[in-house]
Amino acid sequence: MTEAAEHKSGESQAFQADVARLLHLMVHSIYSDRDIFLRELLSNGADACEKLRYEAIAHPERAPAPFAIKIKADKENRRLTIEDNGIGMTREDLADSLGTIARSGTKAFLDTLTAEVQEEAEREAEADRPQKTGPASDLIGQFGIGFYSAFMVADKVDVTSRRAGSDQAFNWSSDGKGTFTIVPVPLEDAPAPGTRVTLHINDASQNYLEPYEIERIVREHSSALAVPIEIIEPAKPEEGTEEGEKAGENKGEETRRLTDGAALWTKPKSAITPEQYTEFYRDVAGQFDEPALTIHWRAEGRHEYTVLAFIPSLRPFDLFDPARKGRGRLYVRRVLITQDAELVPHWLRFVRLVVDSNDLPLNVSREMIQESPVFAAIKKGVTNRILQELTKLSENEPEKFATIWEHFGSVIKEGLYEDAERRDGLFKIARFATSTHTDGGRALKDYAANLRENQTAIYYLLGDDLKRLAASPQLEGFRKRGIEVLLLADHIDAFWVSTAVGFDGKPFKSVTQGAADIKNVPLAEGEEDRSAAADAGGLAALFAFMKQTLGENVEDVRTSDRLSESPACLVASDFGPDRHVERMLAEHGHLGKAAKPIFEVNPAHPLIEALNADLASPDKEKLEDIIWLLFDEARLMEGEQPADAPHFASRLTRILLKAAKSAEKAGV
Repeated sequence: MTEAAEHKSGESQAFQADVARLLHLMVHSIYSDRDIFLRELLSNGADACEKLRYEAIAHPERAPAPFAIKIKADKENRRLTIEDNGIGMTREDLADSLGTIARSGTKAFLDTLTAEVQEEAEREAEADRPQKTGPASDLIGQFGIGFYSAFMVADKVDVTSRRAGSDQAFNWSSDGKGTFTIVPVPLEDAPAPGTRVTLHINDASQNYLEPYEIERIVREHSSALAVPIEIIEPAKPEEGTEEGEKAGENKGEETRRLTDGAALWTKPKSAITPEQYTEFYRDVAGQFDEPALTIHWRAEGRHEYTVLAFIPSLRPFDLFDPARKGRGRLYVRRVLITQDAELVPHWLRFVRLVVDSNDLPLNVSREMIQESPVFAAIKKGVTNRILQELTKLSENEPEKFATIWEHFGSVIKEGLYEDAERRDGLFKIARFATSTHTDGGRALKDYAANLRENQTAIYYLLGDDLKRLAASPQLEGFRKRGIEVLLLADHIDAFWVSTAVGFDGKPFKSVTQGAADIKNVPLAEGEEDRSAAADAGGLAALFAFMKQTLGENVEDVRTSDRLSESPACLVASDFGPDRHVERMLAEHGHLGKAAKPIFEVNPAHPLIEALNADLASPDKEKLEDIIWLLFDEARLMEGEQPADAPHFASRLTRILLKAAKSAEKAGV
């Protein structure tokens, strides 16, 4: 039999691979979302159009009409057709590209593209498409298996194609079970030029014949393709008119454009209105607020990619959900790869963004990017740019930045713990509540500029309630000396502050840990230190009695430098964990035996002076009750429960009863 006769008879040929099992594996295992089939076929059509555009530079006679990809659903015959007017395929192309698993026609095209055509294409691209970087930027397929995802939804696939510049057309057909056929077809039955893919939809996939389902997939997965996508639908007759009735009888068709072939992020910023940005943000974020900040740029250099990022103006309800993903849309040459790409670190998880890469390598499924140096470089560049823009906003528009920090500051501060590389940059935008600025808008650089004479550290107080922190007795001595203290009430604060070396050459130091070391800082104007004039040496006996009374509940009893108004407080030892950190560890079962606190006493407080005077009193029970009440009061001020609630109530009742009897005797 001659070769021509073989072509005409459409002999059955075997795929050039161990196919039956391989196809089944690909269409049922590699792809987890059946919608992907349409994305892949549309991507192939876009590739074909781009190839013809480049070829037409060297062969102007092959220049087509305006590019478009058309989709048509035939419910009656259960057929879905995707047709492009791109470069088309010869018989050999069909056999090689569709008959050899994992052979990519796109890759072969790139390998054979001449330097002359590339240069000419670059000049045209520069003139017509400012956002393009070269002739290969819109060529998507690199692995050659996306086409076979069609067998997830089809019992049979027909591909009719005519190569640009050719006077022959062929039809490739297969049921995806191991063989395919190729037969010639009349030119009038084929695109001129281009490719028509016809899917004979299986029983389980009838929903893909519904126009609304097709439109949903196109808008979700392929709205950014650089070729317009249209859907052909039955014409809708005008009700009540003779023409409408005839149209209904004749079942005419009309074409509706689904995408315009130009992604928003590929357009110049000057051509995009704020309303368009907002509409796109709402689609990406799934929220109805307006973006607080829009960041749109194109990175050029070693890696080229475009980014459109939004910071919401409202906090998402699931911001602190551990399972929450980054929700970054990753495109490669305007084809959606995933809507949940981890394009930014976890501490920027509130950012909604789109990244479109020109040179990112993909895995064969196109559903997950490879762990590649290119992706790591893009992620680093995107993160650095967002941090840079936040820094500019904090400096130039502090009120606008304050709103962002109010909603997302506690999340951004996670980066102070997780991202040591960017910690210095994050310190520039971090805002804190302090003992002198309880509104939460204090920058560390402003804190550092207000350091007091002889102040050797940046002081902080940890807790979980800002109001309680602001009223903490541990702050009294610092206020006397005009020392500002950071009030850290977010859960993450306990972690980053323990790992940060310091800021502006000053270490971070907890006011509830170790000695205060503030005696060398002069008192603020108009303040006096009454504790300095107290006879601390005369309290040795009282301190010994307190230590005996409290026993194993405290490590030591000593005079306090940090108290000026309250009688006593609890602090951690110099080498133990911060009091708040210790409580957190205990709550989560990460702490064995709790460290004993140090009981610090204000020697100038009237209650301490009275206790010292009554030390020789025979009523030791009263003295012990007061000491225990002071201890429990110190715990309450830190947000803890009394050491022993029933005993606390009994002691308080006894003291109140004795006070009432004393008042009665005195005739009060």
